[in-house]
Amino acid sequence: MKIYVASSWRNQIQQDIVRLLRNAGHDVYDFKHPSPGNNGFHWSAIDPAWKCWSSTAFRAALQHPIAEDGFSSDMHALRACDACVLVLPCGRSAHLELGQAVGAGKFTVVLLADENEPELMYKMCDAICLTAEEVIYVLSDSE
Repeated sequence: MKIYVASSWRNQIQQDIVRLLRNAGHDVYDFKHPSPGNNGFHWSAIDPAWKCWSSTAFRAALQHPIAEDGFSSDMHALRACDACVLVLPCGRSAHLELGQAVGAGKFTVVLLADENEPELMYKMCDAICLTAEEVIYVLSDSE
């Protein structure tokens, strides 16, 4: 199964989840390492002072070739996946990715963290899991 893992750069367990899913035999897209030699998209590759951008500068940066390449890589993998696993905690991008997957009819899973802000719209997803082992089980059960 092709799996898109949606999460955050700051998420401490994202890489563990990618590894566990791969060890379970899945083809997993890792936004931190989308291909050999590619360490993923970083705003700082466009401008080291990206945190100080105005709204105008941010909108313009979305058109930068580095942003275009990062978006294209992630969206290609998201469109090609069979399932999307949201690994909490994460932010806006991961939630947009999960929403895209739900809307596209992909099998969707949320892996809750120890501390979670309740979110009613997670009811759109096929499974809400408490452990990585449960994620692997529901994915194998969905095949």
